[in-house]
Amino acid sequence: MKGFLKRFYVLLIFAFLYAPIIVLIVFSFNDSKSRGNWSGFTLKWYRQLFHDQQIMSALYYTIIIAVVSSFVATVIGTAAAIGIHNMKKIKKTIVMNITYLPVMNPDIVTGISLMILFIFLKLELGFLTLLLSHITFNIPYVILSVLPKLRQLNKHMYEAALDLGATPFYAYRKVILPQIMPGVITGLLLAFTLSLDDFIISFFTTGSGVANLSIVVYSMARRGISPKINALSTLMFVSVLLLLLIVNRRTSKENNVKKGSHA
Repeated sequence: MKGFLKRFYVLLIFAFLYAPIIVLIVFSFNDSKSRGNWSGFTLKWYRQLFHDQQIMSALYYTIIIAVVSSFVATVIGTAAAIGIHNMKKIKKTIVMNITYLPVMNPDIVTGISLMILFIFLKLELGFLTLLLSHITFNIPYVILSVLPKLRQLNKHMYEAALDLGATPFYAYRKVILPQIMPGVITGLLLAFTLSLDDFIISFFTTGSGVANLSIVVYSMARRGISPKINALSTLMFVSVLLLLLIVNRRTSKENNVKKGSHA
């Protein structure tokens, strides 16, 4: 009975998490605009999606911002995590508390603060300010993803590499980075997903002519969300799912290789 309750509880959680996504995917193939009645199977919303200039423009900016910001944030965040890891205890505690602040801070406060900063610096709100904003709020998540892997490292490996004649940069690239790569990839994927998902910070830091998908969906929601958005959401969900499966498969292969070499 206890085992049944555990399985039922897990099933219930997954149902609440994925039922809305399944409904969205199903109704992206619905012939009717109604989200309450099934009128037959169709692909017309997918065809119309690729002919909608507003959505295609928003998709372009969303993907570009997500890719660039996640890569830049991963590079900066990984370097910052290595620096924090090598700090003394008091300094590390102070810096970690500062790192947690953007994560705990409400998005609306972060968005307004960044908007005021850009206006103070006389930066025109648009693509550049949107990109900088996404890099800024992604960095702490990368740091928090990489630090656990750094704590698992044998600190003597880096020192041994230096003793064998490696330069500090070469030792980090060949010894440290491969060991923390799962955390780096996790931080990259998390940053990419958060960038795709963000609305509040984007709303306050972008200008006219530059909008991501979350802003376009928000503006469309006032007059009724088109089934084209369902189709777009389905494609994005499938793309992210495939990316996660590829990364997990690659990580599993690397772990198996390491276990085989240790054996």
